[in-house]
Amino acid sequence: MTDKAPFDATDDRFHEECGVFGIWGHEDATALTALGLHALQHRGQEACGIVAYDGMGFKTHRGMGLVSDNFSSRSVVESLRGIMAIGHNRYATCGASELRNVQPIFADLSFGGFGVAHNGNLTNAYKLREKLVADGAIFQSTSDTEVIVHLVARSTKKTVHDRIVEALQTIEGGYALVALAEGKMIGVRDPHGVRPLVLGRLNDAYVLASETCAFDIIGAEYIRDIDPGEMVTIDRDDISSVQPFKNTQSRFCIFEYVYFARPDSHLENRSVYEARKRIGAELASEAPAPNADLVVPVPDSGVPSAIGFAQAANLPFDLGIIRNHYVGRTFIEPTDQIRHLGVKLKHSANADVIQGKSIVLVDDSIVRGTTSRKIVEMLRAAGVREVHMRISCPPTKHPCFYGIATPTYEELLANRMSVPEIAKYIGVDSLAYVSLDGLYRALKHPGRDNTNPQFCDACLSGEYPVNLTDYKTVKDAAKREAVMSGGDD
Repeated sequence: MTDKAPFDATDDRFHEECGVFGIWGHEDATALTALGLHALQHRGQEACGIVAYDGMGFKTHRGMGLVSDNFSSRSVVESLRGIMAIGHNRYATCGASELRNVQPIFADLSFGGFGVAHNGNLTNAYKLREKLVADGAIFQSTSDTEVIVHLVARSTKKTVHDRIVEALQTIEGGYALVALAEGKMIGVRDPHGVRPLVLGRLNDAYVLASETCAFDIIGAEYIRDIDPGEMVTIDRDDISSVQPFKNTQSRFCIFEYVYFARPDSHLENRSVYEARKRIGAELASEAPAPNADLVVPVPDSGVPSAIGFAQAANLPFDLGIIRNHYVGRTFIEPTDQIRHLGVKLKHSANADVIQGKSIVLVDDSIVRGTTSRKIVEMLRAAGVREVHMRISCPPTKHPCFYGIATPTYEELLANRMSVPEIAKYIGVDSLAYVSLDGLYRALKHPGRDNTNPQFCDACLSGEYPVNLTDYKTVKDAAKREAVMSGGDD
């Protein structure tokens, strides 16, 4: 693991670190994988890659940038033609932004070629890596995914299936992965099911993906979610399923519903869009703004919750902020000369709609508070009379260790400020968050304290369901910071 990536002052959000896609048994596997990755582009914009198998051998292409930057060329897709393929989108916030860290990772092992694409974070990767290096392993990247490859390579089990099982029984963390071996595609979710993975079918081909929106783009039919702790193997003998881990309580990431997943996806038998609308309605019930004239979302992630809030509060909804969708993370180098532009590169006020109004401003989260503060300043300058901010998740006080790029404890505004202090800092007339119980109610769950399976809400509650081995044992400050920042996938 290496130093944390530079902070982009115009991008004050949590970020999913990657999305995975795989398809088995289709003559256009590579092209369909590229389309699937395009649908999952929101889960990672740093880099992408595809590994394909044509029945004779493996081919791979990885590159920095968006899917369209790397797989829009017919010659690239033709060079990767295969009957099965896996792909990966990466969002890097720690670990060098280099080609060597781009997935899928591929290696020639004793049983043949093996490729793996991983969404999540291994919480004991550093400890495992140290032991592997001490035993003579040579790592080519700083990605914790490579730890999985080394563990599979060193397994003495006879089959690929059993080698992967043995490797995964050694690791801890939240993860979903797709792997490719000769004639086989394998999908696995961690025992708690923290990260998502869904199974679909396109005619006679099977498909695995982080979200169902990747099925929609290729016309595949959703079959089901892969269960927590389940491992599916797809080969010429059809599809088989095993549960190689001890039974544990399901703890699916609650932030997938708040922000990460695309709103048109379905996860864990829930519509993400409808879930976000219900969260907004719950927020309106818990924290109304009776004197407000208008509900305005912070686009794009705040839109569904703002619609739900407006409907529940019987208030008008309008686009008081317009987002520029064509600004990439490297559009302008953030020099001192242009730093004052702040969020105006991505958002601009729709003054005709909001001037003189008291508005309810709905967003999904406040992380460091820098973006919220600049948006409020922009709205004030456009003539807004009052700003009542409502947030569709509880205060985020804790980092994530399971595959989400989050700031440190010190950088998280809610960890060091009370709600009134945050309201003063970002310059709003009032501020309220949906409660944790309210969030659960919006997701149609009986309640956080119920003994039934619940979500992973560690970034909100501080209760981590999976061991934090590296974070608790790594003493070196720089290494500890890298571990804390969410791995390198």
